[in-house]
Amino acid sequence: MLHRLLAIACTLLLGTVPVAAQEIDLLLKGGHLLDPKNGINEPMDLAISGKTILKVEKDIPASSAKKTLDVSGLYITPGLVDMHVHVFHGTNTDSYIADALTSLPPDGFTFRSGVTTVVDAGSSGWRNFRQFKEQTIDRSQTRVLALLNIVGTGMYGRFEEQNVMDMNPTMTAHMINRLFPEILVGIKSAHYWGDFTQVDLAVEAGKLANVPVMVDFGEHQPPNSIEALFMQHLRPGDIFTHTFSYGPTNRETIVDENLNVKPFVFEAQKRGIRFDVGHGGGAFSFRQAIPAIEQGFLPDVISSDLHKDSMNGGFKDMANLLSKFMNMGLSLEEVILRATWNPAQVIHREDLGNLDPGSEADIAVFRLVEGDFGFQDIRRTRIDGTQRLETELTLRAGRIVWDLNGINAPHWETEISNR
Repeated sequence: MLHRLLAIACTLLLGTVPVAAQEIDLLLKGGHLLDPKNGINEPMDLAISGKTILKVEKDIPASSAKKTLDVSGLYITPGLVDMHVHVFHGTNTDSYIADALTSLPPDGFTFRSGVTTVVDAGSSGWRNFRQFKEQTIDRSQTRVLALLNIVGTGMYGRFEEQNVMDMNPTMTAHMINRLFPEILVGIKSAHYWGDFTQVDLAVEAGKLANVPVMVDFGEHQPPNSIEALFMQHLRPGDIFTHTFSYGPTNRETIVDENLNVKPFVFEAQKRGIRFDVGHGGGAFSFRQAIPAIEQGFLPDVISSDLHKDSMNGGFKDMANLLSKFMNMGLSLEEVILRATWNPAQVIHREDLGNLDPGSEADIAVFRLVEGDFGFQDIRRTRIDGTQRLETELTLRAGRIVWDLNGINAPHWETEISNR
C-alpha cells in the first residue's frame, strides 16, 4: 500500500513538471540587461508570462520556456517612456495640433524606436480631451497618457492659446481628479505671448489636481525671465521643456552667449525643477546642449516632441535621439535612465520604466552599432559620432510589436518542410 501511495505521489509530482516548464511564454536569453531603477547593468535573462515579466535572472534554462529568443550581443531595456509627444491626430484643417494633421497616430512612430508609452504634451484641454481619448487613446496599442492643457481647447491655434478666459484651473483639475486620473498625469502651459498669467493658472490647477506642470516658455518678446520662472512660479517637480532651445529673441536660454550655463540653472535643478529635452522641429540646438553637458548640466528627461514637423528633421526618432546624446558624452545607461525610469518618476507612474518582476512586459531590445555616423540639430548643424542604437525588438504587454530582423519568426522554408 505504501509503495502504491509513493508511486502515485511521484506520478503527480512528475506531472507538474511540464506545467511548470510552460509558465514562461517567452524567454529573452543571452542579452545585456539595463534597468536603471534596479541598478542592473549586466548580462541577464528575462522571462515573460502572459502580459507580465515573470523573472529576471542569470542563466534561465531555455527548456523552461515555450519559446526562447537568443538576444546575445543586444541590450534589453524597459520600454521607453517618451514624455513629450503630440498624438491628437485628426483631420481638422483649421487646427494646429488638436485633432489636426500636425499630430501623429502614435503606433506608427513608437514601437520602431523602442517606445511603449507616450505622454501627449497638452494637445487637448478639458473641452476636447474626451474626443482625444475616443479618437486616439482608446484605439492605440501604444500606452498613451496625457498632460491636459490649461487652455480648454488645447493647442487649437496660437490665437486661441492666448484666451485667458478659457484657462480654467477648476475644470482642468476636475477632469484629472474626477474623470480620468489613470490617463491624465499633468498639466501643460505653452505658447503664451504675455507674462506669467498662463503659468500661474496652470500651477494653480496643478495644486488642485496634485500633478506636475510642464511649461513651454517661448514666444515672449522680450523674453520673460526663466530665473523667475524656476525660482518664483514653478514648484519642485514641475517641468521645463525645450531645455536646449536656442531662440534668444523670444525665449531666454540656459546657456549664455559666452557658452556658459547660467548659475541659477544648476540651482533650479537642485531645487527640483525637472528639465526635459523636447527636441521637436525647432527646439534643440547643439550650441546649447554641448556646452551644458560639458559643464555638468544634464537634462532629467530625454523626450522627442514628436509631431509631423519634427519626425523627418534633426530629431528622427527616439533611438536616434538617445544616440545623439551618447555621442555628446552620456553613457548608454545614462540615456536609458532619462528615457525610462526618470520620466516615469516625473509623471508619478512608477509602474512604468522598469523591469520589475510582476510589471507589465513593456520591453525594448537594442543593438549598439559602431561606425561613422552624423547627428543633426534643428539649426541644420551636425556632430560626428561613432555609435548608434538600432531597435531590434519592442514588446508591449508581452507581445512583440516590432521585430526589425525577424528574429521571432521562423525561416520561410519551414512552411514547406511542415507540409
